[in-house]
Amino acid sequence: MERNFIYHCKSRAIRLLSVVLCLLAGMGIASAEVITVKGNVTSASDGEPLIGATVQVKGTTTGTSTDIDGNYSINAEKGATLTFSYVGMKTQSIKVSSSSLDVALLEDDSVLDELVVVGYGVQKKKLVTGATSQIEGAEIAKMNTTSPLQAMQGQMAGVNIASESGQPGSGMKVTIRGLGTIGNGSPLYLIDGVGGDISTLNPADIESIDVLKDAASAAIYGAQAANGVVLITTKQGREGKAKVTFDGYFGWQTAPRKMQMLNSREYMTIMDEQQVNSGLAPYDWASMKSIYHNDAQGNPVLNDTDWIDTMFKDNAKTQSYTIGITGGSKASTYAMSLGYLNQEGIVGGKDASNYSRYNFRINSDHKLFGDIITIGEQASFVYVKSTGVSVGNQYSNTLRGAFGSSPLAPVYNADGEFNSTMNSDWYKGDGNPYGAMMIGDNISKNATFSANAYAQIEPIKNLRLRTVFGVVYGASEWRRFEPIYQFTDTDTSHSYTKVDQNKNNSLGMTWTNTLSYDWNIKDHEFNALLGMESYRYEGSYLGASQGHLKEGFDNWDHAWISNGTAASTADGLTASGYPHDEARSVSYFGRLGWNWQEKYMINATVRCDGSSRFASGHRFGWFPSVSAGWNISNESFMESAAGWLNFLKLRVSWGRVGNQNIENYQYLSPIKNQYANYFFGQYLGPNGVYNGEYNQTWSNNWGAYPSRLGNLDITWETSEQTNVGFDARFLGSRLSATFDFYIKTNKDWLVVAPILATAGTDAPFINGGNVKNTGVELSLNWNDVIGNDFSYSVGVNGSYNKNKVGAIPNEDGIIHGETNQLYNNTPEFYRAQDGMPIGYFWGFKTAGIFQNEAEIEEWRQAGNGILQENVKPGDVRFVDINHDGFINDNDKTNLGNGMPKFTYGFNINLYYKNFDFGLVATGAAGFDIVQSYRGWDNQKANYTTRILDRWTGEGTSNTIPRVTNTNINWQFSDLFIQKGDYLRLSNLTIGYNFAPIINQSWCSQCRLYFQVQNLATFTKYDGMDPEIGYGTQAWVSGVDLGYYPRPRTFIVGVNLGF
Repeated sequence: MERNFIYHCKSRAIRLLSVVLCLLAGMGIASAEVITVKGNVTSASDGEPLIGATVQVKGTTTGTSTDIDGNYSINAEKGATLTFSYVGMKTQSIKVSSSSLDVALLEDDSVLDELVVVGYGVQKKKLVTGATSQIEGAEIAKMNTTSPLQAMQGQMAGVNIASESGQPGSGMKVTIRGLGTIGNGSPLYLIDGVGGDISTLNPADIESIDVLKDAASAAIYGAQAANGVVLITTKQGREGKAKVTFDGYFGWQTAPRKMQMLNSREYMTIMDEQQVNSGLAPYDWASMKSIYHNDAQGNPVLNDTDWIDTMFKDNAKTQSYTIGITGGSKASTYAMSLGYLNQEGIVGGKDASNYSRYNFRINSDHKLFGDIITIGEQASFVYVKSTGVSVGNQYSNTLRGAFGSSPLAPVYNADGEFNSTMNSDWYKGDGNPYGAMMIGDNISKNATFSANAYAQIEPIKNLRLRTVFGVVYGASEWRRFEPIYQFTDTDTSHSYTKVDQNKNNSLGMTWTNTLSYDWNIKDHEFNALLGMESYRYEGSYLGASQGHLKEGFDNWDHAWISNGTAASTADGLTASGYPHDEARSVSYFGRLGWNWQEKYMINATVRCDGSSRFASGHRFGWFPSVSAGWNISNESFMESAAGWLNFLKLRVSWGRVGNQNIENYQYLSPIKNQYANYFFGQYLGPNGVYNGEYNQTWSNNWGAYPSRLGNLDITWETSEQTNVGFDARFLGSRLSATFDFYIKTNKDWLVVAPILATAGTDAPFINGGNVKNTGVELSLNWNDVIGNDFSYSVGVNGSYNKNKVGAIPNEDGIIHGETNQLYNNTPEFYRAQDGMPIGYFWGFKTAGIFQNEAEIEEWRQAGNGILQENVKPGDVRFVDINHDGFINDNDKTNLGNGMPKFTYGFNINLYYKNFDFGLVATGAAGFDIVQSYRGWDNQKANYTTRILDRWTGEGTSNTIPRVTNTNINWQFSDLFIQKGDYLRLSNLTIGYNFAPIINQSWCSQCRLYFQVQNLATFTKYDGMDPEIGYGTQAWVSGVDLGYYPRPRTFIVGVNLGF
């Protein structure tokens, strides 16, 4: 029994111990609770998701990778450590404390192994020996601009981008490292290797944009690359399940600044003062009935129209929506997008200025037989429909009319119709600029299909044969209707209805074949490229005009050529049709690269181009380049600096490129037959009575003559450039720096030769003239992470460029600007000349205002000339530069230049948990603006409020002269010139991603954001916008004749990912 008791106790003890052990084990299991950790992995520099980043539980084999949106999900114990790694990024280890963990990774030195786009290929970033800049497509897309060029402003050192107009759809003037020609100065744009229009590209379709700035980088493109090269790479598909994205925004726009014009009382005061200063009596305003209107009680009220404010419309709408789909398998990938954009103009609203664009794109790649054969295509279709106001010179500038019209003229008459001043008892020529803008109709439609198909064969590793065929087909049509109206007493050109129509079509085809091979010999790496390319362009134009539309058909809906009844040119009947000038070119090119242990690098390229634009025997040109680099940080003697210097590469390059952007047939002597009618004697008509009609006689007696002499020896404009620079990374690669110094010389311009007048026709073109651009560029970027939730980046860039023209071998050594541009009958005010920058402003200098008769006499006694014939106190003191006692063209001098010497930009990006904040600013300095709003030939034109600071007596002003009925004080001088320096806060964005809160697998992104574009501009310029790329010719900028300003835009948008 005792034995049974002992056995029983042992049994109970064992069971009790087992229970205790189980409890302890349970407690251990409970302390090692396993949870599901979810989060997002992004780049600290730009907040973009990292696809395929590795997430692993430290010390285990448990791991996963992020999806196409950077999201991950992994099971881990609380307190365990997760390790996050990605190629090109620093690895981070973070202890698990909750089920949500977002991580931002910093770049490390291995990011230099990433590939960047170069001519006809790619190259490791650390092996690039030329001067290039890159901006990621994500950075462009989040700026929400109509054109990608707007988003690039201030983002790249040495790339100056300025608006030519703020009208929706207007172009941008892009100048890379200074202006080098008086011809076409635009860079070469290649979209996936094929020429195209970057301004109509949907920013959401862009993967990256690379700019080749020096000749060594661009020489592989030869005769097309004198002004730099912009390579746009569109988004490609990625292996994995299909991802659908939606990006949309809606916004409203206003004019950030409007010019202040004189109101009626101020205007009447100035008009009276002009009369008195001109020796005449003031106006009798009380006797003028047309300047008054009756109020509701029938009392006369003085008209007071602010024409500038009337022309602008607040809260003009803008909107954009894009759907994208990407995905694919290991063998095939695809990317598709469909986008719509609409922007109303702030001048006149959508009825006067409106831009709509539809974009469709599909890209795909397919691998056959493993990786031996790859085929694919990039195809896009763009359709643009727009209406617009005129934004050109003084005769083609809708907004300019509002600067001249007096405030005494109303917009509408008593019947609610647009007012006409043809019966005004103040000024019959005042007109109605708002009515003229709104009464007509126009529409432009453009469709562009662009595509390229490629095939690549890689029979052995690193030997690639690639062929690409690209085509760009464009078709456009334009229609305009003018009803009957007359707003002034002298304008009789709208006395009958009119319609204009035209159509264009064009076709450009490019065929490119390349053979490349990469190989190693011990520590030496080589890469070689051989290629050929051919291009062909053709097109046609057809246009017609008609007048006197049939009754009932005299409106916009029925304004077509077939509904006109005009039978002669006098009644508005015209027709024309012709082919575009065909162009053909063929090119052969090659590149050889070498590096040793990625420490020393040499790259050489050569291209031979042949073009149909030149005469036989002069059609081919050779364009070589050579560049070298030294990765000093790889040297053993730099090991002591490894703690603070992560990477340092020195670069040096030289190259020659060409410019074939000239008109066809410049080498020939064209035969002109327009207005070349030969008729001897006087034609009086039937029975010897002149009937005023010469058209029939002229049409039967037409001739032709050579319009200029030919020159078969003309050839390419060329550009040679030397570049020295470095790339560096410091402090754990958080700080990166790029510096470049360059000297760029463009020569062999096409200029008109000096010949004797006895030649009997115009002079031929010859090669001659040059310009030298010298400059420096610096870019700095800082990226850092603070804790697990906060990351930020700061970028700053700036550049300086000096432009100087060399000898010009024409008759007077000057390229003259156009006349009659600022107001009627004005002489040239800009030119290119030896020792001066291209497009410098040329006019009189002033030395203040004559304050009294004694100052006038003292000026005379000093031997100075006086421009005014009957000079009075209050008149301008023009400087007698040569001190010969006369004021004439010999006293005109350099007054400034519209091209900035300094351009700069900076950006700040902050990321905290699901919040993001971005600020982008751009600026320019060292340039001038010519402001000419008033037609000084019209004594009754209105003034800006600047005239209120005029001279009215001794000591009242030393800058603005007295007002008179003549324009003698307003000959072109530095009175028209203002400094244009500015700093613009171009984009501010605040966003929040709600996807982690929604916490659904189907929603990878749900970001809502608010954005302001053109937030603020800091400048001393008193015009509406200091960023003026417009000039009356391509080689001049900074001319404000009534510039259409860029709007201030407020946007609410969303980014969705599924």
